[in-house]
Amino acid sequence: MNKKRLTGIFMSLLLSTGLIAGCSGGGEKANNSSSDGEKDGGTIKIGANLELSGGVASYGQSIEEGLELALEEINKDGINGKKLKLVKVDNKSEAAEATSGAIKLASQDKVVAIIGAATSTNTLAQVQVAQDNKIPLITPTGTNPAVTYDKGKLNDYVFRTCFIDPFQGTVAANFATKELNVKTAAVLIDSSSDYAKGLADAFKESYEKNGGKIVAEEAYVAKDTDFRATLTRIKAKNPEFVFLPGYYEEVGLILKQARELGLDVPFMGGDGWDSPKLVEIGGKEATNNTYITNHYSSGDPDEKIQDFVKAFEAKYNGKSPDAFNALGYDTAYFLADAIKRAGDADPAKIQKALEETDGLALVSGTMTLDEKHNPVKSAAILSYVDGEQQFKAKVNP
Repeated sequence: MNKKRLTGIFMSLLLSTGLIAGCSGGGEKANNSSSDGEKDGGTIKIGANLELSGGVASYGQSIEEGLELALEEINKDGINGKKLKLVKVDNKSEAAEATSGAIKLASQDKVVAIIGAATSTNTLAQVQVAQDNKIPLITPTGTNPAVTYDKGKLNDYVFRTCFIDPFQGTVAANFATKELNVKTAAVLIDSSSDYAKGLADAFKESYEKNGGKIVAEEAYVAKDTDFRATLTRIKAKNPEFVFLPGYYEEVGLILKQARELGLDVPFMGGDGWDSPKLVEIGGKEATNNTYITNHYSSGDPDEKIQDFVKAFEAKYNGKSPDAFNALGYDTAYFLADAIKRAGDADPAKIQKALEETDGLALVSGTMTLDEKHNPVKSAAILSYVDGEQQFKAKVNP
């Protein structure tokens, strides 16, 4: 991360600890939405701080679609006599923008909770704002463990709907050694991404524990476009498998260039691959013989999943929902369930109810929170065949 961006985040955090405290008179009055709800026609305002433009806009847009569908369903009956109203900000796929967006939602819009961001980095940029203002923050897809629990300390107002990076990395390593039976692997990561580094660390630890050998470790930086030299070095090490836990923009190009160089071994990544743009960038043929760990699959025959798929396709003109759609949808229900059990829209009561979530049936699995606010639920393994995802298996934690 460059110095300019760090400075922006630092200044925003100063604002969040000083300016918001001044505006809210200590936080509690500003964040109690009961009076706001009455003024707003019996609605409860919740925020969405998402990547609606910028480098990973596909993620934020998918979460937004899932949220919109869920809120339509939830608001048919309402919650405790009120409707949920979504207030959205676009963080432009930038951490500094995510921080300022959280400040706006807390101080100006006075939402009772914030949903977002899609990436771990942009979620981490909001954590201090949520903690200082005692507003629940729920990331649908921020998988870095530090989002909720960092350096031995729980961020008690921060939650997630997705499983965490170590689980994805372990599942990928077990799949590589036990299902694909590969003995040697290369690891290629985005060195600027907390997400990629977290998955890679977990993969390497589990893969070597399973008897596998890491023969090459290489890195790139987000926005790179030419990976040929790096891929040539990897190819020279003759790995049987490449673990590539990146985001779709670079992954699509890497797969395309790897296949052009004759590096035809299986590649595998995490949920960061899950965007229709991956195939647009890399091409259908390049995605063959690749796999991902993911939060759900639209091909899973589970009845709850298929009901969601049908509802989503009906709303969005036949579009098949990806995991970011599903997790956006689930996050709305996760929050709505907590608000209902809390009995009103007080953020502190919502926080307690979120923390007590146990056995909540969602599209991405039955969710119970552990002591670090991480969901305990299953993962799906998907393969790409001619550009289409195919459900292979469900893995329990």
